[in-house]
Amino acid sequence: MTRTHTHPVPPRLALALAAATVLVATNLYCATTAAAEDGPSVPPGTEASASAPVEVDPNDPDLKLPEGATLTEPKVLDIKQVVEDQSGDERREDTNSDVKFALQAEVLFGKDSAKLGGEAKARIATIAQEIKTQNATKIRVFGFTDDLGSSAHGDVLSRQRANAVHGVLVQELSDADLTYEVRGYGEQYPIADNSTEAGRKKNRRVEISFPRTVT
Repeated sequence: MTRTHTHPVPPRLALALAAATVLVATNLYCATTAAAEDGPSVPPGTEASASAPVEVDPNDPDLKLPEGATLTEPKVLDIKQVVEDQSGDERREDTNSDVKFALQAEVLFGKDSAKLGGEAKARIATIAQEIKTQNATKIRVFGFTDDLGSSAHGDVLSRQRANAVHGVLVQELSDADLTYEVRGYGEQYPIADNSTEAGRKKNRRVEISFPRTVT
């Protein structure tokens, strides 16, 4: 009969092993999370850009960091206020730096069309008044579709719809100093689940955004 001798693990070694296990598990979890968020949620150039107002000295003796730890880049989280009308046809987002209106395509256009209706022009005119209030000098008009049909068709239709909204803004604002960025992103950057009609309806939209100057 063979006897197996077990040796007790010193407390310090046990603590170190436990810490290493937690560190490995944390790294694996973070890697998985990062992989799930590879795609951007907003078009390039529209991300929050607020910077940290206070610099932190990593060598400050009052800053207690674990041995070997370092500080990540500081940042300020953008505060966002979202207001959506009861029907969901129009959505307004206010952040520290920008104002964005999202109008559902059904309110603006007929099915698979880029021709604006009378109610649509009235809604866009109201947004134009807000642009005047904010004294904005740059306006973004982005069109989006759901993921039904071909991607190429969605790209073309979303650009045509953005162009139509841009045309009304030009008429309402009649300001030569204003600059516009007009794009059609098709099915890219959905804001809802395309697997349901309710989600697809939200994704079929035109967004008008501009910098905030009035607080």
